[in-house]
Amino acid sequence: MSLGFVKEVKEYINIPTSVTVFESQHVTVQNSIPVNASEIAEEAFTVQKNSDGKTIDVHGKKAGEGAVVFDLAGFPVKKVGVNVLPDFKVIPGGQSIGVKLNTLGVLVVGHHQINTPEGNKSPGEIAGVQVGDIITNINGKKIEQMSDVTPFIQEAGKSGKPLDLVLNREEKEIKTKLYPLKDENDRSFRIGLYIRDSAAGIGTMTFFDPKSKKYGALGHVISDMDTKKPIVVEDGQIVRSTVTSIEKGSNGNPGEKLARFSGDREVIGNITRNSPFGIFGKLRQDINNGVMDEALPIALSNEVKEGPAKILTVVNNDKVEQFDVEVVSSVPQKFPATKGMVIKITDKELLEKTGGIVQGMSGSPIIQNGKVIGAVTHVFVNDPTSGYGVHIEWMLNEAGIDIYSKQKVS
Repeated sequence: MSLGFVKEVKEYINIPTSVTVFESQHVTVQNSIPVNASEIAEEAFTVQKNSDGKTIDVHGKKAGEGAVVFDLAGFPVKKVGVNVLPDFKVIPGGQSIGVKLNTLGVLVVGHHQINTPEGNKSPGEIAGVQVGDIITNINGKKIEQMSDVTPFIQEAGKSGKPLDLVLNREEKEIKTKLYPLKDENDRSFRIGLYIRDSAAGIGTMTFFDPKSKKYGALGHVISDMDTKKPIVVEDGQIVRSTVTSIEKGSNGNPGEKLARFSGDREVIGNITRNSPFGIFGKLRQDINNGVMDEALPIALSNEVKEGPAKILTVVNNDKVEQFDVEVVSSVPQKFPATKGMVIKITDKELLEKTGGIVQGMSGSPIIQNGKVIGAVTHVFVNDPTSGYGVHIEWMLNEAGIDIYSKQKVS
């Protein structure tokens, strides 16, 4: 006889091997066979069998670990591990923010040709410098901004000696020698490279931890518009920004929030990390959204359900508003990964204003059943009403917040 085809065995297999729950919260374990459940380690959690006979609720009481034993007709059939995490809450964002990133060194964003007696040449290209490389060092001196480069070029041009470049290329160190050439048009020495030392843009704040002031925003990496590669950040700042107008999205043409940095340009936080899950750093002080300024619990990826939710975002000036969305699908993720959810904008007012998800909306927090579940990240190009979301637990992880620690998060 094949046990795999016995109904009770199939249902038993569907019972999870472990569940995670926060203190003062509960998680429902689905089960469609009439089994009994008893807990081990009552100080960490309690178990309640629901009237439907098919589910049990595990209520977290105190951070710790234990287990639930399921039995069928008096025989134990499965032991489910229970992990109770310290209670943890974040304050949701929704504010429009201006972002300024300072790169680690200067970023090479293109080559250009120098007019020389021997024809058009790019010294940078000849030296093997590639678009996306970061120049971190010239002749043994650290390079931090574009103005640091110019003196070396003129000096090397006059002496005829090459520039000793140190490049960062996809986290590898590359060394090369570059000979500047004199441009016949203006008689100046050139290296034949377009470079940039900072980048700016706008996005949306996702959350901050009221205790540590650590925050997360955007929900996706910031890439350079020319190289299309993630910007390697040395540091950066966030400021308040004001939405001036909306370029409405349509099929094949994603829309965009048009915004400007607020007049006072007051820095409200720093940027220490630019990762696939967003930008992260610390706020200088608490910031309010005027809609949901109370700390809310978070939902782990396995708790997110298909169905109605809300997002917080700005579509006019600096006013944060809440709008209706639907979680179309959600993938319970055991390891950090992007695109954990698909969401659809259902709010008629938001659809009328924006056509759906637009650039600049990335980072808008998603709220479901009173919990922060994640952030809006990418729009579907061919359907601007829908897009991806990232689960909040991965953004917290990138922010340096360990929700799995048995100690209280601080």
